[in-house]
Amino acid sequence: MGAPFPPIGTDSAAPCRESQQRARWAQVQARGLRYALPQLDALHHREFEQAVRELMRRDGCRDAVQVGGGGDLGADVKATDPFGRRWVIQCKHRRGGDRGSAVGTPDLQVLNGTARPVHRADVVVLVTNGRVTKPGQDFAKTQRLHLVDRRLLGTWAAGSQPLWELLRAVPPPRRPPALS
Repeated sequence: MGAPFPPIGTDSAAPCRESQQRARWAQVQARGLRYALPQLDALHHREFEQAVRELMRRDGCRDAVQVGGGGDLGADVKATDPFGRRWVIQCKHRRGGDRGSAVGTPDLQVLNGTARPVHRADVVVLVTNGRVTKPGQDFAKTQRLHLVDRRLLGTWAAGSQPLWELLRAVPPPRRPPALS
């Protein structure tokens, strides 16, 4: 049985085929990405943002980027889903998980004030490995903000469905999904 690729230099298309094969393998690995809640709890807040970005990529958002940091204007992750919807995600990592401080209305107000007018979001999401206060939940409902709390994060990170299938009332697609 021959090698999967001819030695480099024997075929001008070999480097191209090899890079395509590496890209396909990276896609397969990304589809298998899963996190357990204790893994997410153990992360630094910047690593938590990276994990959320990688979950969006796993779900088909090829352009998902981490943009969080000082001056992020409420966006830690931005992505476009396969349906053309623009996602803006604010991540709130709690060291104690459910036992840590709850995310409250002030964080949601910042996200709400910038996600659509500044970042041009179709879908606005706050993701936490903890919980959200009752006033925060009420505010999110009135402003069409999606909340991914610890319970929903656990389901999403386990890899059963893309995030847009787990959320209620996500805007309709802007375009049909691209064929894989």
